[in-house]
Amino acid sequence: MNWNRAELKARAKGDLSGSYWYAFLVSLLVAITGGSHHWGGGGSAGGTSGAGNDEFSLGMAVLVILVVILAIAIRVFVGFAIEVGGRKFFLQLPEGNNDLGYVGYGFQRNRYYDIVVTMLLRGVYLILWTLLLIIPGIIKMYAYRMVPYILADNPNIGHSRAIDLSKQMTMGEKFDIFVLDLSFLGWFLLGALALGIGVLFVQPYYDATNAELYFKLREKAVAGGITTPEELTL
Repeated sequence: MNWNRAELKARAKGDLSGSYWYAFLVSLLVAITGGSHHWGGGGSAGGTSGAGNDEFSLGMAVLVILVVILAIAIRVFVGFAIEVGGRKFFLQLPEGNNDLGYVGYGFQRNRYYDIVVTMLLRGVYLILWTLLLIIPGIIKMYAYRMVPYILADNPNIGHSRAIDLSKQMTMGEKFDIFVLDLSFLGWFLLGALALGIGVLFVQPYYDATNAELYFKLREKAVAGGITTPEELTL
């Protein structure tokens, strides 16, 4: 049940053959709504004196707060469902199924609530662990990595169960997954040189590789009795 980076990447390239642009659209939508496994950000701040400037600063602060609230709302009520739908798309890709309709998979009535609550719970846990210390936050990020894939298989598996199963699937695998991420660093740096746009073209390859990783971890979990094909509705 062991896996290696070269095998996963080779299979991912095969999955994308003839379906790259479909995958590109899905990866782009998932990334726009905040569903990437990696992220970056930056900001700057400055200050000047004067009553007019104080009013301007207050207005900007309110605007920033409103934008942040809106972004969080979009991530929770739209992004979570799109992310799970995007993972479902990549799980179907090896079968030659590149139906873009999978993006809407998480919005169906019998799935949406459980997906949003489970993904929100995962997000809260990650924030709390990160606030505790950065390193534990990163470790938990890898521990919860498979949650959206598990939900793509069975969105009604249960909030705690999805998170616990992801933790069990990634137990003893986190460092290897971290190294797998590092193996894409050169690709993403190369993409960043083109004003960052090139990163978008690498993302489908990265997403397809992560789907192949999930297949391996799922297979190992079933063989080890951690879960069953019935629990994952396979």
